[in-house]
Amino acid sequence: MENEKEKSVSPGGINWYPGHMAKAKRMLEDNLKLIDVVVELVDARAPLASRNPDFDRLFSGKSRVLLLNKSDLADPATNKRWIGYYKQQGIEAAGVTASAQNAKTQAIRLIERATAEQVKRLEEKGVKKTVRALIAGIPNVGKSTLINRIAGEKRAQTGDKPGVTKGKQWVKITPHLELLDSPGLLWPKLGDETLAEHLAFLGSINDEILNIEELAEHLLSALRTLAPDALFERYKKLDAETPEGELLKAVAKSRGFILKGGVYDTERAARIVLDEFRAGKIARVSLEQPPKEEETDNPSVT
Repeated sequence: MENEKEKSVSPGGINWYPGHMAKAKRMLEDNLKLIDVVVELVDARAPLASRNPDFDRLFSGKSRVLLLNKSDLADPATNKRWIGYYKQQGIEAAGVTASAQNAKTQAIRLIERATAEQVKRLEEKGVKKTVRALIAGIPNVGKSTLINRIAGEKRAQTGDKPGVTKGKQWVKITPHLELLDSPGLLWPKLGDETLAEHLAFLGSINDEILNIEELAEHLLSALRTLAPDALFERYKKLDAETPEGELLKAVAKSRGFILKGGVYDTERAARIVLDEFRAGKIARVSLEQPPKEEETDNPSVT
């Protein structure tokens, strides 16, 4: 596993801002004047880590809706706390599962609520406004799934290529609601090691550039604190007494991943752990809690 050892064990040390991101951001800025409301997706398991900090500046002055996607994979009580936190910030928020049938209804309801005043002002002037909404988020938060759920068969009108193109990617959802697709946008620097690791846990950083055994070991350590009962039920040879550094080996023992010579296949075990966590097969767990009130003026991601 020499190649594996050469890979980064620190997601925060990775240059993860591809050149096409800068171009996509410029294209998005060119379309902002057409947008009435921004629908931002984050991963409910890690809302801080999966929220692009550049969006606050980029979408300043726009009505905002925030959807905690994959809420079915996160802790229900923590989901409620996050929704309350964002509402305190003046942002309409809700937990959704983009693949679920009711995701379209939930998203449209929040868009209508966020733009109600704009629509009312124009109605008083005799104008029936068509609301234009942008779906935004970082890669791998389920944006495409939500767009496909809302747009349905109309999704084909946007074309197959990602990005924002003027006048060609607007999809009419209702007589007075149009949707604009956008590329998944990253930000130039991962400034917080913990949040960077959360992104890696979720799969928002390419596994191929990481040391996945180190990553999976760290994830198991976190899950042993956050959801010990579910973790021990999933991997029978892992328990509270398993030493740090031996967690992945315990998973390999649990699944019978043994190579020739009796060596445990920890690389295979690492991939299984990451895949099962991302699919919600280990536990409904939230990696992050809402910031305390005194911390809200000093966010962790900069």
